[in-house]
Amino acid sequence: MSHAIAKPGAEVRLEGIGKRYGAVQAVKPLDLVIEGGTLVTLLGPSGCGKTTLLRMIAGLEQATDGRLFIGGRDVTLLPAGARNVSMVFQSYALFPHMNVLDNVAYGLVSSGMRKRDAHGRAEAALETVGLKGFGGRLPSEMSGGQQQRVAVARALVLEPEVLLFDEPLSNLDARLRRSMREEIRALQQRLGLTVVYVTHDQSEALAVSDRIVVMRNAEIAQAGTPEELYSQPNSVFVATFMGEANRVSGRIEAIIGDRARVALGGLVLDLPARGLPAGPVDIVIRPEAVRVAAPGQDALPARVARATYMGSHAECHFETEVGPVFVVAPRTAARLRPGEEVGLVLDPEGVVLVAP
Repeated sequence: MSHAIAKPGAEVRLEGIGKRYGAVQAVKPLDLVIEGGTLVTLLGPSGCGKTTLLRMIAGLEQATDGRLFIGGRDVTLLPAGARNVSMVFQSYALFPHMNVLDNVAYGLVSSGMRKRDAHGRAEAALETVGLKGFGGRLPSEMSGGQQQRVAVARALVLEPEVLLFDEPLSNLDARLRRSMREEIRALQQRLGLTVVYVTHDQSEALAVSDRIVVMRNAEIAQAGTPEELYSQPNSVFVATFMGEANRVSGRIEAIIGDRARVALGGLVLDLPARGLPAGPVDIVIRPEAVRVAAPGQDALPARVARATYMGSHAECHFETEVGPVFVVAPRTAARLRPGEEVGLVLDPEGVVLVAP
């Protein structure tokens, strides 16, 4: 007898959703559509509103503004248990006195399902997350990564329309985090789940997401695909939150069509104008978009501040006329000596204009 584990994911639609605690606006009213079967990450610093937003989707917080639809159904006023969503918490929240099978089956049994049927579904869920045969163990007999999978199985067994993750990997070490995020992504794609995932780790967000929603000060700063947010940030905040970025000041001297002629120190660059007017402009330069060369007319003059050998690459800090510039370079660049004069050649692909 086969057990279905998850239905195709449902669309989540937020219309003017907001949350106030007295005079404090935890989430300013916002609109957001999460397409069915996609993984969308809410990314941002502590206190930006991402977890409050997740808890409103879960029904653990009541929205004070707007309406919330899951699969086309208005669930704004429904309690958590009536929403058909499941949440995986940072702490996993497993019952230490129950074995793994009973932990996974708990939600089904408590909602009235016969224990034998619930155990059958729980076995199928454990197999889905790669834990076939682990049902008899106690949580304390399992590693952090295995406990994380049990928490995912417990959420999956309820066949939710939407699966919610709140900082699910923050208790794991770096290597395990990397393999677990790949597992979560593969599972989401295989089952066609709708997943809303909260993290403050941008590499995690880049690795798992179809779309990323960057939040700041209780509102959406920018939403888009990982590639859009990395290569076309609309603010310095988004640029620096989506990875390492040098922020320097330049000047748009002329706009020709949709291109801008930009003065950066002694260099003149031709870049996408992105709708910005002539005048002062902030320029974001990705560390991997800079090549270290001999001083020359098409290079930004720079002086080595320090160069650090990192195994697979070198991390170099330079002083330039437009400010400090951090560069990720081939490991041979670690031989550069402080005070040495070099030229920095910029790859336009990694240089972006943003409004000051």
